[in-house]
Order: sequence, then structure tokens, then C-alpha cells
Amino acid sequence: MSYRYVETLGFNVFSDKLSIIPIESNGCKVISTISPNSYGITLKEREFKNALKSTDYLVLDGVYFAFASILLKGKNIKRNQGPDVFNHFMQRLNEKGMKAFFLGSSEDTLARIKVQAGKQYPNIDIDSFSPPFKSEFSAGENNTMVQKINNFQPDVIFVGMTCPKQEIWAFRHREIINASLMVCIGNVFDWFAGTQKAVHPVWYKLRLGWFIRILLRPEVFKRNIGNQIRFFSDVLLIFIKLKKYD
Repeated sequence: MSYRYVETLGFNVFSDKLSIIPIESNGCKVISTISPNSYGITLKEREFKNALKSTDYLVLDGVYFAFASILLKGKNIKRNQGPDVFNHFMQRLNEKGMKAFFLGSSEDTLARIKVQAGKQYPNIDIDSFSPPFKSEFSAGENNTMVQKINNFQPDVIFVGMTCPKQEIWAFRHREIINASLMVCIGNVFDWFAGTQKAVHPVWYKLRLGWFIRILLRPEVFKRNIGNQIRFFSDVLLIFIKLKKYD
């Protein structure tokens, strides 16, 4: 059975085919991802929580947020992870000869993305912008990013500024963005550009993508372990009815 959205831990997670998401529409829709780590961040950052709750299509980042849905709701969630989302929409843009804008990362990574996209998706018109590497942007910096995007008039924007900065930026600016879809995909920029080693799709199918990511980047696992422990402990406490979620 297919469920278009599955409510889990207070978040409505998209659980359907990516093909039903339009890339030719009025108003900018947002795709974000949720994981045990991002769940933990939402407990400390209210605006990030609001950003995820207001996103139009909240999809899985890894498979373990679906664990909560299975345990607490008896419903699985369709696997639409960051690389799946990116490849799906790049393919659709290529088929229709449309425009994509990449916001985030370094100038070198963006240049590599353009080269790689030219090989794999030659029919897409691509532009990009590398914002300053800082925790908060000034009003002028935000205006520059919005103007760069709107002047290019892309169909889809891929945002790669790391979690939770990218989701909060999309949340704050979606109403003034001239595009149909804004996709927050973070680490996919580096995987596609080849600046970081990508996890082979077979590991995702085996539900072991998380383990390979730990092997490739153990420092990220160490940084996020507190959020992940909080996620699994909350799921257990809710399951045994010792805790409720907002």
C-alpha cells in the first residue's frame, strides 16, 4: 500500500513517487530531507523545526527515520534519499531542456558540477553561485543570492549549504524565489562533483548506506552521534508510552 504522506514524530514525510512532483508550476515548492540527526537538531533549533514542518515534500535522508514510522505507525516510508532526488530531477530537466541553479559549496566544486553535468545531462542550462562560508548571511548577501537566482529564472534550484543552514535559507526565501522547485540536498554536491567519494547505490538498497558513510567520514558520525542517540531514545520512549511528541 502507498501513502503519499506518513506522519511520524510530528513530521509529514513524503512517501510516493518523485514523478508526481511538478517542475512546471507557479510558486516555489521545497524539498528537504529528514534523518535521525536532523530530528535531533529540530529539538534545539525552533526555526529549523518549522522549516522541516513547512516543507512541501519532506523525504528520507537515509532509511532510519522510516524505522520510527514502522515501529510507531506500522507504516513504511518510500525511500527517496538525496542522491535519488537529485538524479531524478536532473534526468527530468535534461529530457525537457530546462534550467538548474546550484546554490552553495565552493567555486571549485561548482565548476566540477558543471563539467560533470555537461557530460551526464547535456541538455540542462546551468548556473551557480558560491555564497560566503559563514554561519549567518547579511541582508546584502541574501539579496545577492536571490537576485542571482531570479535573474537566471531556473526551473529547479539545488541548495547545498549543509544542514540546517540550507533548509532555513529555503524557508526564509521561498516566497521571493522565481523557480518551481527548491531542493535541499547538501552533501550530494560533493558526491556529484567527485570531491568526496559517493556511496554506491547497492549499499542504499541493502540499507547499509549509513554504515559506509561512517567508514568514509567518521568525523561526521562523531559530530552527529548525540542527535542520533536522542532520536532512537525518543522513539523507544514513545513506543513504550513514556513520552509524547509535539
